[in-house]
Amino acid sequence: MKMWQKVGIGAAAVLVLGGMAVYSIRKSNQGVVTVQTGRVARQDLTSLVTASGEIRPKNYTNVLGEGIGKITDIVVKEGDHVKKGDVLLRLENIQPGADVQAQMAGVGASEASMKAVSASYDSAVATLAQRQADLDKAKLDWQRGQDLYKEQLIAKQEYDARKATFDGAVAAFTASQAQVEQARASRDQARSNLDQGHAVLRRTQDVLRKTTYTAAIDGVVSYIAVRVGENVVPGIQNAEGSFLMTISDMSVVTTEVKVDETDITSVRIGEPADVTIDAVPGKTFKGHVSEVGELAILRSSGQAAMTATTANTQEARDFKVVITLDSPPDLVRPGLSATAKIQTAQKRNVLSVPIQALAERTQKELDEAKNGGSSSVTLAASNTETAAGDKNTIQGAFVVRGGKVQFVPVQTGISGVTDIEVTSGLNEGDLIVTGSYKALRTLKPGASVKIDNTVPKTEESSS
Repeated sequence: MKMWQKVGIGAAAVLVLGGMAVYSIRKSNQGVVTVQTGRVARQDLTSLVTASGEIRPKNYTNVLGEGIGKITDIVVKEGDHVKKGDVLLRLENIQPGADVQAQMAGVGASEASMKAVSASYDSAVATLAQRQADLDKAKLDWQRGQDLYKEQLIAKQEYDARKATFDGAVAAFTASQAQVEQARASRDQARSNLDQGHAVLRRTQDVLRKTTYTAAIDGVVSYIAVRVGENVVPGIQNAEGSFLMTISDMSVVTTEVKVDETDITSVRIGEPADVTIDAVPGKTFKGHVSEVGELAILRSSGQAAMTATTANTQEARDFKVVITLDSPPDLVRPGLSATAKIQTAQKRNVLSVPIQALAERTQKELDEAKNGGSSSVTLAASNTETAAGDKNTIQGAFVVRGGKVQFVPVQTGISGVTDIEVTSGLNEGDLIVTGSYKALRTLKPGASVKIDNTVPKTEESSS
């Protein structure tokens, strides 16, 4: 046999043996799923709820227009510290001032009239008392005269004179009573006029007062919305010219954030929180939850979800949560963007697994895998059907034992940032499947697996 024939036969034999080896390897790896794994371990877990919002003072007041007028002077500027009662701005007050002066003059006239009618009433009362005395004397003389006349001790002429004197005293007393009633009516009318004058004076003084705006609280002028020369109108929501400025009491600073409706049930008053402020990078400020909203707010519009126009709106909802900063930074300003991480639960030395290691399977899928009636591809299709229909799923993790995986139902507790507490089903040190997502989605109990925990190459490293 020639040399080239021997070489050809040898090469053919090598190719056949190589092909048989490749076929054997492929045959042995058929059905084997490549997975990433990790160990069930103990660690400290902290459950956090993260939400964003803005810095706000706990106490602030919006200065709204109380009357109509043109701004003539703005005494303060943004950033000024003011005390309660300090003047903020003034409006044109010529007409209100003139009204007050005119009404004060009217009140003075009413007071003088009141004094005059009061004196007349007192005089009428005194006259009535005198007429009462005259009447009593005339009555006694008349009664004595009747007795003397019966005994014929006085003449008829004297008897008639005493009777006339008594009748005149009765008439004078009656006239005095009428004068007293008239004087009393005049006094009451004068008092009513005086009260009315005082009421009008208070109203005009209030109108004049509303031309000078003062601070209702101690704080910082955080925003001024108007300028000198602009007109002010009474405070009406969203009306131009009704909102003048805002005064913020920065002694107590809060962060108002919006928490997703899926997380709000775990947030409680008093829970600690870490707050970061975009304008103060690299620093974290401690705080605590001081208020938890009870009414859902629509994420898109900010309106309450229980109003008639939004009751049937199917969209994401948030809840307002207020966090009071324990030691707010200096020069912090209202409206600064902030992010809060609220610590809703904390446990130490608990069994935990990566959150992505958890999987869900229906009892039907587990029974099919146990009986060997479904492949990975079939199971993936079954998962799609389950997501659309059957929601009675079992939560668990895949434990690697002897080169194969076993689905173990687990009960979970609090969730950390990347890990979740396992309260039952797994033991410390168990080797569990943590990835990839595609493998976990299609993996079935009893499947053979190959562990590959190498870090996937990024595009930059591969290039």
